[in-house]
Amino acid sequence: MSVAASPCWFAMSKVALVVDDSMLVRYTVSRFLEDRGFTVEAATNGKEALEILARVHPDLIVTDMQMPRMTGSELITALKSKPETSNVPIIVVTGRASGFLEGDKRAEFAVSKDIDVEIQLEKALSVIDGSESSRGRAAGK
Repeated sequence: MSVAASPCWFAMSKVALVVDDSMLVRYTVSRFLEDRGFTVEAATNGKEALEILARVHPDLIVTDMQMPRMTGSELITALKSKPETSNVPIIVVTGRASGFLEGDKRAEFAVSKDIDVEIQLEKALSVIDGSESSRGRAAGK
C-alpha cells in the first residue's frame, strides 16, 4: 500500500498544551484530550509552557490560573501578545473559590475543578470546534 493510499497518512492529530501545577488535573485533562484524538504536551506552570511553545504549535491550550513561577493570567497575556499564539483557543481550569478572574475573560471557556471536569471539557470542545455556538463558563450550561 502506498503512503498516499494509507487512510492515516493525511489524518494529523490536533495538539493540545495542558498547563497545571496539579499532577492529577494534568493527568485527567491530558487523558480526556488524548481519548479525543489530541496529542498532548504538558507543563507545570506558565514559564514551562512558554518553553514548550518554542517547539510546539498547539491547536488548544488548557491552563490553570494559580500556578507557581508564572500564573495562568501571565501566560494568557504572553499568548495574546504573540501573533503565532494569539488565536489559539484557551480553556481555563480553575477552582470555584478563585472565581472567574479578569485574566480568564480572555479565554474561550472556563472549567471548574470542583465540578465534573470531563463533562465541562466536552462542552467546551464542542463550542470551540463549532458544534455549539455559546461562549463562557462550561459549568451550568
